[in-house]
Amino acid sequence: MLQFSDFQENEDIGSVYVREKGQLFLAGSDCTRMKTSPARLFSKGFSVRLCVNQGDNCKPKEKPFIFTYTEQGSLRYTAKSLFTLALDLIADNIQHVDSLLGFPEQVAERLFTAAESRQQFSHPQSGLVALRKFTEAYGDLMMSSLCLRGKYLLVSEKLEEIKSFHGLRSLDLSCCKLGDGHELLGHLCSEAMDSLRTLHLKDNCLSDIGVQKLTAPVRVLHRGLRKLTLLDVSRNPQITEKGVSFLLVFNQLEYLDISATGVQDTTATCQKIQTRTGLVQSMKSLHQFDHVDCRTQGWAEQLFCQWDQLVLSAIKPNKIPKSRTAAQQFYGKEKVNCDDVQTPVQYEASTNGTAHLQFYRPAVVRNSVPTASNSGHYPLKRAKEEKRMEETASSLPAKKSRMALTSEDWDLLNSY
Repeated sequence: MLQFSDFQENEDIGSVYVREKGQLFLAGSDCTRMKTSPARLFSKGFSVRLCVNQGDNCKPKEKPFIFTYTEQGSLRYTAKSLFTLALDLIADNIQHVDSLLGFPEQVAERLFTAAESRQQFSHPQSGLVALRKFTEAYGDLMMSSLCLRGKYLLVSEKLEEIKSFHGLRSLDLSCCKLGDGHELLGHLCSEAMDSLRTLHLKDNCLSDIGVQKLTAPVRVLHRGLRKLTLLDVSRNPQITEKGVSFLLVFNQLEYLDISATGVQDTTATCQKIQTRTGLVQSMKSLHQFDHVDCRTQGWAEQLFCQWDQLVLSAIKPNKIPKSRTAAQQFYGKEKVNCDDVQTPVQYEASTNGTAHLQFYRPAVVRNSVPTASNSGHYPLKRAKEEKRMEETASSLPAKKSRMALTSEDWDLLNSY
């Protein structure tokens, strides 16, 4: 043992402990063993508080485990697969992905669902950028049919997002009050919408000028809505015979609706449509214009539902004045849907037959040769020719039967 006589003279040093053979002893004492607790790094009253900057948007790291319960009720956890961890990482940083071209569709659909659950497409800065990466790579898989019937607020709020979708085959913009100069109407003439087959523009305040703009790429540049098979421009009272003549450039139309428009001479208009396109006026309402099968389809279907709910939640019903509500109750007026909106009086009460002008292509003309169907006299020619052939075919067997039966045959027939 060391001697600590010098330490005894200086009392300021305090107690000194020495460890020997794994035991702790007090220096200068009789070497009694001391039971000591481990020294504390901090005092008992010490506490730590973590201050996070409010501008830090970093998300907390997700745990790489999935917790479930067994049949007995005990907790069980399993580790996430490497594919799931990588998918979550990409979904959290989808705005930094350069491109998704060539990426497998099955994996891309799961990636889009993961990004949508994290509300990556709702961010004002990076949401549109992330959405365009999917629409540029997958086109109609993202959205093949889009129904925006009466959702003019959604069209106004999410116009750029709607324009980012490519490969649409069906689009319903009925009751959106677009007008002739709307930006979306010009987008319909672009190459991004050349795959469109069905277009509903019912009740959109269109005139002959808007129809002229819509058909200009087809008439001049031979591109645009050339593959259109169904067109609905009803309830646009400013579309006259001049505007209808522009619509005849769509030579692949199977169904056309110009009901409740500003057409005055319906007889001449129907004759002109039948001569140039082969479409025949229907005496009853066609189910193709009932909007029963028109709905939103694609990966982004739930995304549009979320946007629609956000727009509707922004509308506060208490902003309506009480006097207006009381007046509506007094006159028995109720809030109606866009489907039930009646046509304006200026063309609803017209008696010239424009209330119902729907056209379809008959099956005979539809299956005929396209070059021959362009001439307006072809259906009439074919009908006369078929009638003459039927008369000839029916007359020949009759003559043959009369010549084949003799008097003995007639006696045999009469005996039965």
